[in-house]
Amino acid sequence: MPLRVSLFFFFLLIFAAARAQPCDGPQAVLAGVTLEGNEVTKDQVLLRELTFAPGDTVNAADLEPLLEENRKRIYNLRLFHKVAYTYTCAAGLVQVTYQVLERFYTYPVLILDFADRNFNAWLEKKDWSRIDYGASLVRRNFRGRNEEVRLRVQRGFNKRLEFSYRVPYISRRYNLGAEVGVADYRSRTVSYTNDGNRQRFFEQEEGLPIRRTALSAGLVHRQSVQRQEGLRLSYHHERISGAVTELNPAFYGSDLGRRNYLRTELYKVVNLRNYFAYPLSGSYLEVGAAQTLFLQNSGTPYTILRGKYVRYTRFLEKYSYMAGGEAQLRLAGRHAFADNYALGFRSLVRGYELYVVGGQHYGLFKQGITRELLEIEGIRLKFIRNPKFNTIPLSLYLNAFTDAGYVVDRVYEEGNPLTNSLLVGGGMGLHAVTFYDIVLRMEYTLNKEGDRGFYFSTSFPF
Repeated sequence: MPLRVSLFFFFLLIFAAARAQPCDGPQAVLAGVTLEGNEVTKDQVLLRELTFAPGDTVNAADLEPLLEENRKRIYNLRLFHKVAYTYTCAAGLVQVTYQVLERFYTYPVLILDFADRNFNAWLEKKDWSRIDYGASLVRRNFRGRNEEVRLRVQRGFNKRLEFSYRVPYISRRYNLGAEVGVADYRSRTVSYTNDGNRQRFFEQEEGLPIRRTALSAGLVHRQSVQRQEGLRLSYHHERISGAVTELNPAFYGSDLGRRNYLRTELYKVVNLRNYFAYPLSGSYLEVGAAQTLFLQNSGTPYTILRGKYVRYTRFLEKYSYMAGGEAQLRLAGRHAFADNYALGFRSLVRGYELYVVGGQHYGLFKQGITRELLEIEGIRLKFIRNPKFNTIPLSLYLNAFTDAGYVVDRVYEEGNPLTNSLLVGGGMGLHAVTFYDIVLRMEYTLNKEGDRGFYFSTSFPF
């Protein structure tokens, strides 16, 4: 059969609604599972995610919900553009077939990014020298076993060299996986203090004022794509120039210019969201604890306890409500400025993108209502023949939200009025989800201080 005809029937099968031959009796036996389309991915990668096995007996009414739930589990591996299923039932025996359309797994990513925390923080300065450039090479689904290899070479304002390798299973009997990584970071500037909840930078004319090197290794107990826990160990070496120490003797504490430390981290994730890239139903739970121990009297040990829970509820046909909270405690006898970060980086109250709120502890609450505006399964690019690239999905959502947060700082609060104060922000946004799980957000926000403006981001808000 010609290749074009084969692809036509393959896509017809992938994108059509799942057709079934219903079972007559009240129960059915799952006789077997067939996989199609996984030319690179090993069968075992998909079969391990299934919650059923050949020989299981299910109620006929529960069969399709069971197959659909497992379709989502396979899709959330983020290895496939599409996942569909069909089944037949004869004499009470069910034969299931899952069809997948694989993604392209090896791709270089050109780096052209702003050297600041976000686009709006860079826009305040409009300094074209604060640009990072380079390339990142990613190999997903390495060897067809859902392994991942990453190499990042970045130059420009901030220099990075990073390598990481993750393997989901080193012991299939105990569901154990592993990860290793090495990273080196150097920059022409360093944020040496906060004033008015704004970062204050020192840029050195010659040499680099800050350098960081890290080595890490971890074990992951992976029950499924939805449930996993792990142990991560890492070694860190950090150094700042004498000029930074003069500007802020508390940067590392006690006029220190360098420090070495070990960090041990335990974490658990239960991700029951319907789609990981942009969830509309389900829940997400993450808890963790980390202990940092300094070597050669270069700091005071501290403990971090953190937790996050979010619930997503679908109501009506095109609406979804999200509400969740996140909290962190940092317990230590003394706190160096370099460790005193809370909101404004990975976590923030929307509307405060231009601010940093440092502290030892924080709590964060977010809620929002999402309305689906557009759902296009695939925009076909006829001039591209490769099926891994020639169909672009597009979903548009309108989102209204409110955020609130509070940061406790008993050490560096002077001159930073947003610390030890309730932060409240809200607004509306247009969210787009497209090719390879890319999320684009354009939001208009207003915060309690009266600041308002448009902000752009490239990640799911919570």
